[in-house]
Amino acid sequence: MAILLAPMEGLLDFALRDVLTRVGGIDRCVSEFIRVTDTLLPPRAFVRVVPELRHGSRTPAGVPVRAQLLGSDPTCLADNAARLAELKSAGIDLNFGCPARVVNRHGGGAALLQEPELLHRIVRAVRDAVPPDVPVSAKMRLGFNDDHLTEDCARAIAEGGAGELVVHARTKAHGYRPPAYWERIADVRAVVGIPVIANGEIWHVEDARRCREVSGCTGIMLGRGIVADPALALAILADQAGADTPGARTQLPGWPELQALLQLFWQLILTHIEPRARAGRMKQWLNYLRKRHPEAEQAYMQIRTLTDSRVVDAIVQSWALVPAVYPQASATDQGASTISEDCPSTQATATPPAR
Repeated sequence: MAILLAPMEGLLDFALRDVLTRVGGIDRCVSEFIRVTDTLLPPRAFVRVVPELRHGSRTPAGVPVRAQLLGSDPTCLADNAARLAELKSAGIDLNFGCPARVVNRHGGGAALLQEPELLHRIVRAVRDAVPPDVPVSAKMRLGFNDDHLTEDCARAIAEGGAGELVVHARTKAHGYRPPAYWERIADVRAVVGIPVIANGEIWHVEDARRCREVSGCTGIMLGRGIVADPALALAILADQAGADTPGARTQLPGWPELQALLQLFWQLILTHIEPRARAGRMKQWLNYLRKRHPEAEQAYMQIRTLTDSRVVDAIVQSWALVPAVYPQASATDQGASTISEDCPSTQATATPPAR
């Protein structure tokens, strides 16, 4: 069963992709969305959101990263997908699920689930614009205000040429409120002939097991659950394999290993994030970690009120007594791009990861 790392704007950026894929268990990542409107973006706009493009579209741990596009114009999306293919992205993913109001007001993300015919045209245009060996996938919700068009949208995406479909088992109106309606993923599987990946409310091994049983999914996509517990993918794989299966990993990373991950994450923040946003990024991840790891509560409280990254750095360095379980980030992990960043004469716009 495939395990994918979800795209989450403002949370799962390249730094967390780097850290989480070093733990193991993740087969593929999808980037935060790159918003396209009426412009062919320059290479630097893609590299800003997906710096892994500099290194074969893979994280330092070797996990492929598929770039995600968000927009509503088939031609513009196709042109930008073709450029991503030239940059050797590990595939093209299309965002039909973002619930953000600012995105939906402009006809993007989950708003497209009201127009199955437009979904079909977008996917077909993108599929035709990239070489046959470049995978095209999509991520959708069950619908916008309700789920009466779920199957129609899924069929449109599959018939348009997508090779894989991720279904977040809630509507836009549901937001992120529990529960996730995994049984509706089974309905999607019944009407499409492509692999269907389940997403939504998978926080524990038991959730993954139940989701597979209810949905019959080909794989699962983890988001907030693996941010809170970086060992979740490994635990799911061990559960699926069975503790007695040779090679099944039963000793999962604990708090000492997580401290090493926090050290690595902080290195990446210091190198790539502007100073005023650094403390907030560390607090954001610790806030998730403390949901599953009581030890993270103390670490979170140490920096909760801090804004000066230099003060935070001193505290993080005090955790340096733990073993360096994971390889430390080097300058080459996210080094200088070998991609030409020549820009077209038209002014390009892209949405970088929210900080």
